[in-house]
Amino acid sequence: MWSKIAHYFSEYPKRLSVAKVLVENGLSVRDGRIFCNEIEVPPVRVARVAGVDRRTVVETVKMITEDEELRTIFSLIRNAGASLREVARPLNFGVVEITPIDPKMVGIVAGVTSILAQNNISIRQVLTDDPELSPDPKLTVIADRKIPGELIPEFLKVR
Repeated sequence: MWSKIAHYFSEYPKRLSVAKVLVENGLSVRDGRIFCNEIEVPPVRVARVAGVDRRTVVETVKMITEDEELRTIFSLIRNAGASLREVARPLNFGVVEITPIDPKMVGIVAGVTSILAQNNISIRQVLTDDPELSPDPKLTVIADRKIPGELIPEFLKVR
C-alpha cells in the first residue's frame, strides 16, 4: 500500500510527509476533511506533526480527494484503536517486544503467540509495525500477566 501512495506523492516530498502522518495515525480523508474514525482533525494539528505548514496539509487533502485511487485508500483508513503498549507495565501486563531479522518473514506472530498459548498465557493485544512505514518494525505482544524470562530463548528460536 505504501509504495502505491508514495508513487503519487513522489514529486511532492512535503505532501508525502503529510500522507505518511495520515497513514501512521490511521487518519482518513473524507469529503475534503481529515478524521480519526469519526472525530474531525484540524489540518493545523496534522501540519505540526508532519513538520509542514497548514496549506501543505490542505493541498495534500485536495490531491487525495481529486484522485480516485487515493480517495478510495484514504477514505477507508481507520484508526486501529487504543494501544496498551505504554500502559501495559503499570497495569502489570506482560510485554514481549520482538525485532525480527526479516519483518516480512511469514509466521512470526504465529510462533510467538503459540509459545504463549503453550504456557497458558492469555494475550490481550498484538501490535505490529508496518515494515513499509517503520525503519525498525517490531512485534509487541501484551499478555494478561508477566511473561517468564525462561521463555526468551523460545522467542529467539521463532523463524
